[in-house]
Amino acid sequence: MGIYTVSQLNDHIRHLLTGDPQLSQVWVRGEISNLTRHGSGHYYFTLKEKGSQISCVSFRSTNRSLKFDPEPSMQVLIFGSIDVYTVRGQYQLRVLDIRPDGIGELYKAYEQLRNRLQEEGLFDVSCKRPIPRYPVRIGVATSPTGAAIHDILNVLKRRYPVDVLLSPTIVQGEMSAASIVSSIERLNRTDVEVIILGRGGGSLEDLWSFNEEVVARAIHGSSVPIISAVGHETDFTITDLTADLRAPTPSAAAELAVPDSADLRRHILSVSERIEKAAIRNISDYSERLDRLCSRIEPERLNDLLRQNYQRVDELTIRMERLSGRMIESKNASLSNLAGRLNAVSPLKTLERGYSIAIRSDDRKVIHSTGDVFEGDDLDVLVSDGTILCRVKGTSDDHF
Repeated sequence: MGIYTVSQLNDHIRHLLTGDPQLSQVWVRGEISNLTRHGSGHYYFTLKEKGSQISCVSFRSTNRSLKFDPEPSMQVLIFGSIDVYTVRGQYQLRVLDIRPDGIGELYKAYEQLRNRLQEEGLFDVSCKRPIPRYPVRIGVATSPTGAAIHDILNVLKRRYPVDVLLSPTIVQGEMSAASIVSSIERLNRTDVEVIILGRGGGSLEDLWSFNEEVVARAIHGSSVPIISAVGHETDFTITDLTADLRAPTPSAAAELAVPDSADLRRHILSVSERIEKAAIRNISDYSERLDRLCSRIEPERLNDLLRQNYQRVDELTIRMERLSGRMIESKNASLSNLAGRLNAVSPLKTLERGYSIAIRSDDRKVIHSTGDVFEGDDLDVLVSDGTILCRVKGTSDDHF
């Protein structure tokens, strides 16, 4: 047999395992554990069950085609082939496909995306834009050959004829998600006031493009309100959650997008009747008021009104004269009383009784005692009829 090197032995074992047809395409059921998402895009994890486990590697080329993200503790079905990582002499399962065990792959992807977008707030009511009540132009993003566009056009024609701008859209298949995003962006560059996005019913796989993340983000970023009309009433997609309004069918979307012209006519007729009744009532009220005013300004009635007012003015004039006279007399009496009190203490009255006031000429200081003057000082002596100019010869302590 010879002696093997470690590499030779591992290579020999690898050839044995990979050469076995039963191990080259195998389905394995188990629980994901120790999941590592490498920066290269590869996944490394352990697939285990009670009492046993196997190492697994899922390369980036495989991961790109998965419609859901593997998670720890997830029960899965893995399709792959047995391989050997010769660097460590470790045999492993090289993953070619992963599917959730017990739940559909697409439904699992739907749940994961829904939960993630909900956490980001894309479904919040605060993000919903109001649908215009009376649109002039409506945009429709759907297949030009499907039943949905015919249902929408028939309902609009019957209820409320408006301009319709159709953006032909692929609504199924690999190119459908990109086509839907393109249609939303294209209609946002026009003058449409609301967009109907939808298609007829189908399986979950048929409707899957309306569960794509790029479509949800395009709807969220649209400046024009969007009505989602995907499938039948029982179908529910990510598009329905993100749109500003969800309609169970394309026909229902058309009904939600426009009012019913018959209802509008009845409403307009009702409003017109109310306006007419209100106008008649106002005219009647103003006519009665006008009659009352006319009766008040008849010539004889007007003259009588003027005579009454003339007499009233005369009475008020007399009363004002009397009141002003009494007020003037009262004020004159008060003035005389105050003047008498002022005269009683007036210096002029004191001078009239023979007294005088001596003021030093140089500083105009009033002399109160002999100590305030000195011999030779000039004094001004104020008397009742003028001033006497004096000079001090001396002082004496003699009193009257």
